[in-house]
Amino acid sequence: MRQAVNIQGYLDTIDMPWGKLFYQMIWHNLNCESKKILDFGSGFGITANHLAEKNEVTAIEPNEEMLVHRRHTYDYRQIKGGIDKLRELPDNAYDVVLCHNVLEYIENREELIHEFVRVMKSDGFLSIVKHNKAGKIMQKAVFEYKIDEAMELLRGENVKSMNFGTIREFDDSELDLYSRGCLKIEKTFGVRTFFALQHNEVKREEDWLQKMFQLECMVEERPEFRDIAFFHHVILSHTK
Repeated sequence: MRQAVNIQGYLDTIDMPWGKLFYQMIWHNLNCESKKILDFGSGFGITANHLAEKNEVTAIEPNEEMLVHRRHTYDYRQIKGGIDKLRELPDNAYDVVLCHNVLEYIENREELIHEFVRVMKSDGFLSIVKHNKAGKIMQKAVFEYKIDEAMELLRGENVKSMNFGTIREFDDSELDLYSRGCLKIEKTFGVRTFFALQHNEVKREEDWLQKMFQLECMVEERPEFRDIAFFHHVILSHTK
């Protein structure tokens, strides 16, 4: 499913203040309790483990090396595999389906989302976290000083992630197409609007995480800021 992964680079990031803030931003918009949750492409199990405190969680991840480092403070079901394992799950089984930072790295998006629709209950929702092209261009030009890559993105070309390989960008609106009209977008939140543009030295200050979390929450649904956030957190539900 995923391309070659820089495991150590990813591990080095998730426990940094900016890594912790990313997950805090995602979690506070999930707000799940006593639900059956499927986390597809669960990586190190950070979100699966967090949600397993108050929910019944099943996690699927194909990368064995990532599973070696997975977090499991709380009990949840971990499955090694990809879409083949997803196909084995029963229909209408999950209240919530998560697919975070996965779709940009695969080619069979329509097939995958069709499976999500199948396993999701009629009153459930799908949580997608994806790159936002405008935010990616902002980071390339401002924080990383990679002006050539910013221009490549503007021309519609793909660029590479430091940890996961080539990123195949797509617009939020394409999620409707991939679902074959079975899903509709309920909400879209901006994630990493500001903190991707700051130097990492600033992010280590004692009160940085708390203050930046408050700031990010203030703008996550305001279109003028959401449109330039690095990630979009998209919530989709069944069409009626």
